[in-house]
Amino acid sequence: MEKVFIDAGKQFDFGKSSKAYAQYRDIYPEELFDKLYQIGVGKQDSNWLDLGTGTGVIPRGLAKYGANIIATDIAKEQIEEAIELSKGIDNIKYEAVAAENIEYPQNYFDVITACQCFWYFDPNIIVPVIKKMLKPGGMFLKLYMSYMKEESIAQDSNRLVKMINTNWNGSSAPVKDLTTHYFENPHMDTVIVDLPFTRETWHGRMMASRGVMASMNEEQLIQFDYEHRKMLEEKYPEEFSIKHKIFLTWYYMES
Repeated sequence: MEKVFIDAGKQFDFGKSSKAYAQYRDIYPEELFDKLYQIGVGKQDSNWLDLGTGTGVIPRGLAKYGANIIATDIAKEQIEEAIELSKGIDNIKYEAVAAENIEYPQNYFDVITACQCFWYFDPNIIVPVIKKMLKPGGMFLKLYMSYMKEESIAQDSNRLVKMINTNWNGSSAPVKDLTTHYFENPHMDTVIVDLPFTRETWHGRMMASRGVMASMNEEQLIQFDYEHRKMLEEKYPEEFSIKHKIFLTWYYMES
């Protein structure tokens, strides 16, 4: 199994974007949470592990149903933000740990999810770990949500990221992951949603991305911040919506 090659090997760290991530990346729509629950994520009293949880958006969105949730991320800054945002929710336990280093007993989880992150993991390590930790009949689900390439504002923003961060390869890694199945009998679905933004929230969403805050140096960040705000003010209204496509792939372990 080959690990997906990302951004020509350039290092990135979502921990550097955690404050902005917490503020601007909580954009998953209610339709998605409804769909996940219908599939079986978050059911009452189930044991659920969310890998690469970031600031805990998915667990927080489904915690009300009563699952026993463990949410992990390699970046301790992301976990710190997740804990702060989850105050008052008592059924989520957060851990700052790389997905490949997670240790839980065999057949422990009913559900394991990896939202917006599976292509970052080493499949040679994480796939056997998932198979070990899932109960017979348990489900693994991976998710990818992206603004649609037809959207002109997304095209303009992407061009600017690429101009400043020439190593950034955008969605090529997750797109490759969509066609790679490490488990048998995939179930797949897509959902298209129209998400509302202002210039500020769209700018924040782009800042809190792998190609910008997670990997640009200070000089590049200053340039992107200025150029992106300028582009938005000159070309786009204060409020707009951007179509996003959500890709869902899930698998059931053999009973």
